Amino acid sequence: MDYKDLLNKLIEKGQEKMDEVEAFLVKNKQLDIEIYKGEIDKYSLAESGGLSFRGSSQGKMGYSYTERLEESALDSLVYEALENSKYIEGSDDEIIFSGSESYEEINHYDDSLNQVPTQDKLNFLINLEKEAYSLDERVFAVNACAYQEFEGERYLVNSKGLDLHDKSNGGAAYIFVVVKDDEDTKTGISYRIFYDFSSLDFKEIAKEAVDRAISMLGASNIKSGNYPIIIENTTFANLLSAFTPIFSSDNVQKGLSLLKGKLGEEIASPLLTIVDDPFLKGGFASRNFDDEGTASTFKTIVDNGKLVSFAYNWKTANREGVASTGHASRSYKGPISIAPTNLYVVNGDLDLDEMMALADKGLLINNLEGLHSGLNPVSGDFSLSASGYEIKDGKKARPVNQITIAGNLYEVFKNIVAVGNDLKFGLPSNGYIGSPSILVKSLAVSGE
Repeated sequence: MDYKDLLNKLIEKGQEKMDEVEAFLVKNKQLDIEIYKGEIDKYSLAESGGLSFRGSSQGKMGYSYTERLEESALDSLVYEALENSKYIEGSDDEIIFSGSESYEEINHYDDSLNQVPTQDKLNFLINLEKEAYSLDERVFAVNACAYQEFEGERYLVNSKGLDLHDKSNGGAAYIFVVVKDDEDTKTGISYRIFYDFSSLDFKEIAKEAVDRAISMLGASNIKSGNYPIIIENTTFANLLSAFTPIFSSDNVQKGLSLLKGKLGEEIASPLLTIVDDPFLKGGFASRNFDDEGTASTFKTIVDNGKLVSFAYNWKTANREGVASTGHASRSYKGPISIAPTNLYVVNGDLDLDEMMALADKGLLINNLEGLHSGLNPVSGDFSLSASGYEIKDGKKARPVNQITIAGNLYEVFKNIVAVGNDLKFGLPSNGYIGSPSILVKSLAVSGE
């Protein structure tokens, strides 16, 4: 189907009824393959997507959407948006954007991924699972061995002449193993986010998962107290992901972020710099325009401890008389919100061994649980089940579990005493948030 032609027809119909109009079309495709004991346990290729329409009438913005990507759906889209605009409240700050002066040229679609034979993908998973079992007799089970590919396409056209299109793709592979030694059972996971299938090394991924699991055998808790804490790279990335709404201008304006009124102030250790990079090569969320059509730009959010920017779309920007930062985000089903692109903590200078030597004693945390229930994104407070390793005499010692760490993200920011050089992005579910390992001066630990 010629989607561009469909969108142009929608714009024409919309202009007959409304003042300014916009059409936004999204097409997604995802491949999921799972292996269990050498056999295909799941194979699915799913396509999804839809078309959203919005338009202004008498200063009010109305929305509508459909999953029927055909000309017969266009009239009802316009009618529903027009009717919706009569009753919707709070849309006075919304605009249809005419476009940025220029857009960065980036390519985040590689067709070579589509050229990889399906059998090669299956063989990779079969070898990955087989390798995990072969590494150690204590590998009791492989609970998940999966391969995913995703492909996304966006079209954005409006009555002000904006006409944008982009396409992206990538993949993720992961394995989740269970090891058992007598009655002691532990788990380990390893994953890769990739754009080049040839970069996947099943031996490396399997070994990482098995090593992680085996290293936790014999874990026990530790005495309650305050300890220096190293939060491992992906673990801190996952923690940061749960708190990214604090940098949204919408939450700031609504009083849902304690960063309100703190632009230009020191909110963290001078060792902490957080950036949002939509042009990151291989980035999970790289793009050259946002979902309102604003050109993407590299933004520093926290600069050596100083808060220097929030993330804006045009609605929140207009409330303050500033420009959008290119962080508008939406699905075809909903209104425009705010989301980061590739947001990450910038690397420091120390490797993990040097950070443990600096800590001397304390804990290295490599897993946090309860990120969606054990924290408050407004206050910054968190209390989370954790596991990892004790640090003794500057080296990683015995494994530790059945503990809870508690604190406040804003205090964590201020008490950072070292930043690692091992930047890595989080799990595929939030693979656009990254961090190196972080050493925090002290956190409360509940154990024995």
